[in-house]
Amino acid sequence: LRMDLSRFDIDSPRWDQSTFMGRLKHFFNITDCRTVLLSDARLDEAKELVESCRAGSVPPGTTEEQLFYAKKLYDSAFHPDTGERMNLIGRMSFQVPGGMAITGFMLQFYRTVPAVVFWQWVNQSFNALVNYTNRNAASPISNKQIGVAYATATSTALATAVGLNLYTKRAPPLVARWVPFAAVAAANCVNIPMMRQQEILNGIAVTDENGNKLGHSRKAAIKGITQVVISRVTMAAPGMIILPIIMQRLEKHKFMQRITFLHAPLQVMMVGVFLIFMVPAACSLFPQNCSMAVSKLEPELRNSIVSQYGDKVQYVYFNKGL
Repeated sequence: LRMDLSRFDIDSPRWDQSTFMGRLKHFFNITDCRTVLLSDARLDEAKELVESCRAGSVPPGTTEEQLFYAKKLYDSAFHPDTGERMNLIGRMSFQVPGGMAITGFMLQFYRTVPAVVFWQWVNQSFNALVNYTNRNAASPISNKQIGVAYATATSTALATAVGLNLYTKRAPPLVARWVPFAAVAAANCVNIPMMRQQEILNGIAVTDENGNKLGHSRKAAIKGITQVVISRVTMAAPGMIILPIIMQRLEKHKFMQRITFLHAPLQVMMVGVFLIFMVPAACSLFPQNCSMAVSKLEPELRNSIVSQYGDKVQYVYFNKGL
């Protein structure tokens, strides 16, 4: 029994996006790091299939499963606004391999200032590339603004890391191991708002539940960006808080003192285990399509909505980004 796939809606979510579990399945699917290994030709093939399905002409013999897989590859590798192929390192599916290597090294080499400076800089460069790759193309940002955001985030991370490193010389050893997390959290609080300053200054496009554009709201932008910052910090937290405790316990054992050269690879692997779960879980904390009560919007936007729609529109919706 073949389904008629000509009317198959490839853009409707496969799982219910209003529940945490539905979003978790969705993000497990698109952050699957195995998709990083596929060739550009294979990704372009998936894009063609998705586009022909959108146009209503599915090649004969295509199964629903093939369409879902093509959409998974499409979502993982192509920008949702522009449809362009994203650079490999900036893709959400590269978050686990990239993040585990960098975080593992940050946690391993936390003792000397040059090592701290180097790994925090590498991490902020990776973050800036991820943020740039996944930016909301509807509110473009100039190269100069990207440069300023990158420099500010890097200096915040370095100032936090080096400052706390000097401060923790007298603190218990575990506290010093938590410095990389404090630096990453502080930098995220600066980096993401700076990279998305256009939305904070000019507002983010808000729509009613049917997708009709109602205007731009700065308050909505701040709500969306705050949720993204919370998600990013949550993504890093378990690995960077729990792992140092585990490593400190392990390093007391004789066998661990004999294999110090394996400590860095071991931390990288353990961070990977945390991130495989934490990347999708953190992305799923808040719905992608964020909502806000009209009563909480800026007065001028609220008045314009009320004068046009009366009390028919109670909530506005907007894409919060990742």
